[in-house]
Amino acid sequence: MTPQSHIGRPRLKFAGRHFHLPGSRWVRVGLGGLFVTGGLVGFLPVLGFWMIPVGLLILSVDIPRVRRGRRRLAVWWGRRRA
Repeated sequence: MTPQSHIGRPRLKFAGRHFHLPGSRWVRVGLGGLFVTGGLVGFLPVLGFWMIPVGLLILSVDIPRVRRGRRRLAVWWGRRRA
């Protein structure tokens, strides 16, 4: 779950896979915000509650408070699995 940069283009490593993100910070923040907002109305047929954690992962690349929460969750999960 660590954000990494590959030749200037941000990406997320999650569950052993790499996901490329848009290069612009504002596009990432907007995309993450849209995912979280869409997840809040997850009871609608097209949208789902799965969008909230995906949006938070995207936001964690640029927002330190969300990044700290993601890191705490990763450490807790790692200790629990051990």
